Amino acid sequence: MPIVKYPRATEPLWHEWDRKAQKCGLRHTVYAVNGDRYTGEWLDNLKHGKGTQIWKRARAIYSGDWKLGKRDGYGSYSVLGPVTKEYKKVYTGWWKNDKRCGYGAMFYPGGELYEGEWSGGLRSGWGRMYYRDGSIYEGQWLEDRPGGQGMLQLPNGNRYEGGWKDGKKHGPGKFFYLDTGQLLEGIWAADIPKCGILIDFGRDEAPAPTQYPIPKV
Repeated sequence: MPIVKYPRATEPLWHEWDRKAQKCGLRHTVYAVNGDRYTGEWLDNLKHGKGTQIWKRARAIYSGDWKLGKRDGYGSYSVLGPVTKEYKKVYTGWWKNDKRCGYGAMFYPGGELYEGEWSGGLRSGWGRMYYRDGSIYEGQWLEDRPGGQGMLQLPNGNRYEGGWKDGKKHGPGKFFYLDTGQLLEGIWAADIPKCGILIDFGRDEAPAPTQYPIPKV
């Protein structure tokens, strides 16, 4: 009886090539077709662990933690200055699912700075903002604007303490006019005081007090 020999089943070559192509662990710089490049750790062909990504077109660089191809953990994001030709830090802090999330510091053009909490890439939670004109806001944020309770200190020392909504004074609050030695306590709506009581407050120490004190009711 003739013996029939069947060819031994062999694995296609592309299976081996695919396994070799799957990047896993620490790798040298990997270049993309558009000129972007990444140096760092991988897992199942995705950026995962510590690594540095450079975007050629955006002229930006991120160095920090990655999770399954997205920025996740602690890291810093910088952009290339058009004049200095050096990378200038824009954000340093925590990330989640490729967006700013947790505590971090954001450096804005003109010297403005925000340090505080983020959620979904927006300022949300507690934070402190240093504005270009010298004003400082410290308090709660909601969807990238002051919302909740907070304090705004102006360059001349005057300050507002109270409620905020959509980035404007809203609800019960106090405005301290330290330059004239007065205090306005009342209710605000969309940055406008609707009602309140104005009294003398620290008038003797004020640099420019009013000519006459407010009479007591």
